[in-house]
Formats: sequence, structure tokens, C-alpha cells
Amino acid sequence: MNNEVSPIDLFNFAVWGIIFLVIITQLFRSIRIVSTRTALIVERLGKYKATLGPGFHVLIPFIDVVTAIQDLREETIDVPPQECFSKDEVQVEVDGVIYMSVSDPIKATYGVTDYRFAAMQLAQTTTRSVIGTLELDKTFEERDMISQAVVDTLNAAGETWGVHVHRYEIKNIKPPSTVQCAMEKQVTAEREKRAILARAEGDKQSRINTSEGTMRELINLSEGERQRLVNEAEGRASEILALATATAESIEKIGNAVVQPGGEEAIKLNLSEKFINNIAHLADAETSVIFPADLTNLNQLLEALDLHIDRKASV
Repeated sequence: MNNEVSPIDLFNFAVWGIIFLVIITQLFRSIRIVSTRTALIVERLGKYKATLGPGFHVLIPFIDVVTAIQDLREETIDVPPQECFSKDEVQVEVDGVIYMSVSDPIKATYGVTDYRFAAMQLAQTTTRSVIGTLELDKTFEERDMISQAVVDTLNAAGETWGVHVHRYEIKNIKPPSTVQCAMEKQVTAEREKRAILARAEGDKQSRINTSEGTMRELINLSEGERQRLVNEAEGRASEILALATATAESIEKIGNAVVQPGGEEAIKLNLSEKFINNIAHLADAETSVIFPADLTNLNQLLEALDLHIDRKASV
């Protein structure tokens, strides 16, 4: 009995084995499990058939083919640096980031060859055209305007491409080193100017506060001195008024006493007593006596009164 396998049998076995593996592979490939935020584009015999959403799907082997897998999540696309010229003919280097997502998987597959590359190129051209309308200083101030212009342009094209641009952010705007150095010097000068103005304003305010404090102090001192003088004047006036009142009352009482019976004699007696008391003090050493201009009988008068008059007394 011949147990040898002929080459033809080996060939047939290999062919059938390959066919079997292909069939098994296609059967497994026809079973698709799609995750969330993912879409599969299916073609049947080269023609668009369906878009598979999240879940379990079974395709017809050898007929249905998945030609594209679209990720519906938001993604970032780096826009490489590019050279742009501002309105005042200054060359700057600008780069940015695009935040976008696929809104229509069918258009993203058939509307454009590579929507990522197309969005990047359109963002660069739009950035160049917008910066060309601005002067160099304005390019740093108008970042939001530039970004919004790029977003509007990309969304207008995205309706055909099946994508939606959420935002565009400019990462860097780099002028030439010479211009950057000049700008840094300008910024430094502006800061020094603001510092000088701030110091001057502070010194001015300090001087104003000091002068106001001195003025208020002088006003308070003058008010205090005025009040002191007023109080002293009022005190003297009150004293004079009290003395005048007492004198008036005394005179009134004396006048009333004079008109009474025996009043005139009492007044004369009072004056005589005062005169005698004053005469008694003429002999004191501390007493100076002033006489009228006629001093003819001065020595006799002194001898009669037995008084010692100081020769140095003023006449």
C-alpha cells in the first residue's frame, strides 16, 4: 500500500487551507463592535452603504467593506510656524492650534481627501491675510480678532468637509530679533516713565498732605490763641463789670446814707479817720511824700511834723 502524498495533493491542501483561512478571516472581520464617539463608513461593492454608530454590527463578507473610521471626539491640530508680513512690512513668525471635531462622517470621508491637512493649510493662509491688514503693535493686541477670523473661515469650509472648528488659538507671534529688542527697550522706557510719574505723584501728594497738616496745625493754634484772648478779655470785662457794679452799688449806698439824718456827719467822720490813718504812715521809711511846686516852707513843715524826708524823693 502506497502511503506517500503526491505533490498535487499537497498543493490542493494548501490552496484549500488558504481559502479556509481567508473565509474565517472575513467572517471575523464582518463582525464589528463600534465604540462611543466613533463612526464607521461602510461601502458595498465600492459604493457607500451605511454609517455604523456605536454598538454591535455584522457585515456581509466579501461584499461590505469598512473604508474609513472617523473619530467624533474633539481633537487638536498644531499649525506649524509660518512667516507673515504685517501692514507696516515687518516679518513675524506665527503658529497656533486648531480645536475641531468631525460633525458629519460622510462628508469628512468623501468631501475632502484629508480634512486635517486642509484645515491646517486654510488656517495658515487666513492668518497671513489677517495679519497683513494689521500693524505690528496691533497683532499682539488683536489675537482674539485673528483667531475669530480663522474660526469663521474654517467653519465656512467645514460645512463641505463635515467638520466643525470650535476655536483657534495663536501660540506665538515672534518678530525679528532686532524688532523684539527695540520693543523690549520701548517697554522698559514705558515702565521707567510710569515709575517716575508714580514717584512724582507720590512726592506731590506727600507735600500736599504735609502742607495741609501744617495749615491745619496753624489754624488750630490760631484758633486756640484767639479763644484764649477771647476768654481773657471776657474775664477782664467781667472783672471790670463786677468792680463797676460794686462801685456803683457802693456809691448808691453812700448817697442813700448821706441823705439820711446824721449821714453827712458820718461821712465826714469816716473821711477824717482815713486821713488820720494815712498821716500816721508818713513817718515810715518806705514812704515817699510829693509836695506841690511851691516848696518855700518845706523845711519848716518837716520840722513841725518831725518827719525825715528822703532827699532823693522826686518832686
